[in-house]
Amino acid sequence: MPSAKPVPGKMLLVNKDHTLIMIDFQSQMSFATKSIDAVMLRNNAALVAHAAAGFGVSTILTTVAEKSFSGPMFGEITEAFPGQKLLDRTSMNTWEDAAVIAQVNEIGKSRIVLCGLWTSVCIVGPALSAIDQGYEVYVLADACGDVSAEAHERAMDRMVQAGARPMTALQYLLELQRDWARADTYELTTGIAKRFGGAYGLGLIYAKTMFGGSEGH
Repeated sequence: MPSAKPVPGKMLLVNKDHTLIMIDFQSQMSFATKSIDAVMLRNNAALVAHAAAGFGVSTILTTVAEKSFSGPMFGEITEAFPGQKLLDRTSMNTWEDAAVIAQVNEIGKSRIVLCGLWTSVCIVGPALSAIDQGYEVYVLADACGDVSAEAHERAMDRMVQAGARPMTALQYLLELQRDWARADTYELTTGIAKRFGGAYGLGLIYAKTMFGGSEGH
């Protein structure tokens, strides 16, 4: 029988062990996205971006045909990474873009976390390609979207069957924090949750305002 220890499992993410790649959060791509409400998509993408920026996660921002067709990346994302260059591509599969892969190699992390539009094309492509090359891949399911719920769900199934690990946006933020006793990132985490965490964020605001309550107390 194994002996339990009060330490986190190795499959949990920490801020320094992965590269986040945010893919094609652009106007043209969002117009046809039907698997998730546009407001929820933007909110979840913003939560992920601000979590990654706040925790110092190595992050790649990439677009497809930004100037000629798809339009700018969501402002909620770019505001979290002021001055960061967006890597524009022609390839639907981000993993086939030399500039992106140069960044992946320069960062040098063995875990890749993906989110973006659309799930069945622009997320499946890099997920399966990275897994094929020996990377661990996590997909933030509710920070992705597709032309239908069916398209999104079958894409998630395909990636999970290949070994990708599904997560959600709020789960990503809370996994990076993971202990409310970590005072140096407590205000960061609760601040992001209050702004982008939906009903959970409202609960934090209510508890703090009404009786001075806080997580971990």
